[in-house]
Amino acid sequence: MKTKIVLFTLLLISAFRSLAAPPLEEGKAIFTSRCAGCHNINKVLTGPALAGVDQRRSIDWIVKFVHSSQTLIKTGDKDAIALYNKFNKIPMPDHADLTPDKVKSIVEYIKSESKTTTEEAAPFRKPGKLRPAYNPVSIYNYGLLIGFLGAVVLLIAGLLMAVQIKEVERKKLNDQ
Repeated sequence: MKTKIVLFTLLLISAFRSLAAPPLEEGKAIFTSRCAGCHNINKVLTGPALAGVDQRRSIDWIVKFVHSSQTLIKTGDKDAIALYNKFNKIPMPDHADLTPDKVKSIVEYIKSESKTTTEEAAPFRKPGKLRPAYNPVSIYNYGLLIGFLGAVVLLIAGLLMAVQIKEVERKKLNDQ
């Protein structure tokens, strides 16, 4: 019985951890706090516009450049040198504390935002493309799906516990 409780607790903890911070939300938070001062997704600021960066460069190159752009420049990387020269030799600050997964979540956020801004740039031209003010229920709404499955698991666990309690009560009555 104790192992069932432990397994059930671990299942609940893993379900809640998956809801903690989706990669896009994490990427958005990191982008707004660290990148938005110099970069915009569609406009050139102090640094380049980042829309389509995943198509121009490999993810490994992006991770290396974010971790230390000057190190990449010193190795003689032509793309890094060209960016450095194009933007008035202003070095990008190093972000060595960002894990590759966090950099990938930033890139995913940039990809999602560049898609929405190009698709919805002029909604009056394509009235069929307007988005509703609500989010319809779909299988891609992971929070709702996990919450629903969690409620079903809790209901089943409660019913199993009730059956176990009844069995213990019956055994006590039979033993008397």
